[in-house]
Amino acid sequence: MQYVAVSALSHPGLRRTRNEDSLVIGPWTLCATVTESPQTLAFPLGSPLVVAVADGLGGHPGGDLASSLVVRGLASNGSDLGTEDAVRDLLDACNRAVYDAAGGDMGGELATMGTTVAGVVVRGDSLLVFNVGDSRVLALSPDGLRQLSVDDSPPLEPGQRTTSLVTQCLGGSPVFRAVHAHVTPVPLSPGERYLICTDGVTDPLTNDVIEDVLREHDDGRAAFELWRAAIEAGGPDNITLAVVRVGEE
Repeated sequence: MQYVAVSALSHPGLRRTRNEDSLVIGPWTLCATVTESPQTLAFPLGSPLVVAVADGLGGHPGGDLASSLVVRGLASNGSDLGTEDAVRDLLDACNRAVYDAAGGDMGGELATMGTTVAGVVVRGDSLLVFNVGDSRVLALSPDGLRQLSVDDSPPLEPGQRTTSLVTQCLGGSPVFRAVHAHVTPVPLSPGERYLICTDGVTDPLTNDVIEDVLREHDDGRAAFELWRAAIEAGGPDNITLAVVRVGEE
């Protein structure tokens, strides 16, 4: 029988007082928590399974609320996400929910709260990769590490590897803005593993480091070692990640 194994953790890092990241794996959510030991869950392959991270916008009040709203919306509706249109519709609904929680267009303390989101819906023979913002979905195959998500970030200057700016997110504006979610179907390939993570992983760590860790360690250990590498690199931001693999027993 084929199954989907997910190893995940979420941690505030070293420089932030709060963890504004959130995580969803099927019906299970992890919001504003501190975990250093990865949690591993397994599900039968077949019905749609959503795995995603959400990174509440730093510098805006309510980032943790925004990210938790989004992952809870995904958890409640994840089993219905069998098509690209269903994913887009749900992300549109999550965007509206963030604005509604912020007080609509009337302003207020939470008026600009927002969050990124990135994840996959694992189906029987393929993935639906989705994102809004700069959280990422990466795939490791025998050919190397490649990015499946699309960064919503402005162009980088020469020599610049990262930026904290995003060109779209869920919420994040005093007035309502629609989002144009990136949703891409990808075939499930034997031997591939998938990393879903916030920029607390990809900003301090290069793709080469991430690839080396994923190649050297199994799922749970890889999740821990990626967290440790990000901490050793200064832990500048909240760190949330999930390693996804399809296996057979």
